[in-house]
Amino acid sequence: MTTKRMVLIAMFTAIAVAGSVFIYFPAGVARAYPIQHAVNVLAAVLFGPGPAVLIAFLTAAVRVLTGTGSLLAFPGGMIGAFFAGVLYLKFGKVWLAGAGEVIGTGIIASLVAVPYARILMGTEAGALFFMPAFLVSSISGAILGAVLVHRLVNSKATKLLY
Repeated sequence: MTTKRMVLIAMFTAIAVAGSVFIYFPAGVARAYPIQHAVNVLAAVLFGPGPAVLIAFLTAAVRVLTGTGSLLAFPGGMIGAFFAGVLYLKFGKVWLAGAGEVIGTGIIASLVAVPYARILMGTEAGALFFMPAFLVSSISGAILGAVLVHRLVNSKATKLLY
């Protein structure tokens, strides 16, 4: 991994953490953090699934350690970033990266969150308990991320990444 790539990963992590502190809205039983999901889509398109998952993990770790996020940030961010990266890598379509974020976070991570929350957080919840909040958060963030990717593709800023 090059120094430039490590700096970009740190920068994307910082953007996701800062965005999660300032930009959120209530979504059912949880809060929606669309910036995390937008960063997942951006990272998946620009760097691929591995770095996208790393950024999601680092963001969740910083948020949990600073008290600005819950343990649900780990599966929510990482699974969505993985699916966004894999779908973009396979098909090369930004909208599929956004769809991967929604499928990974909104559906799969919300189901993974139930036993995860039971074991690590002592929360008793039904199978679909987290899904509405995870879907609202991931859909809004995926749309924002896809719009940002399209805006960046034609700008000179993207050329600095490579």
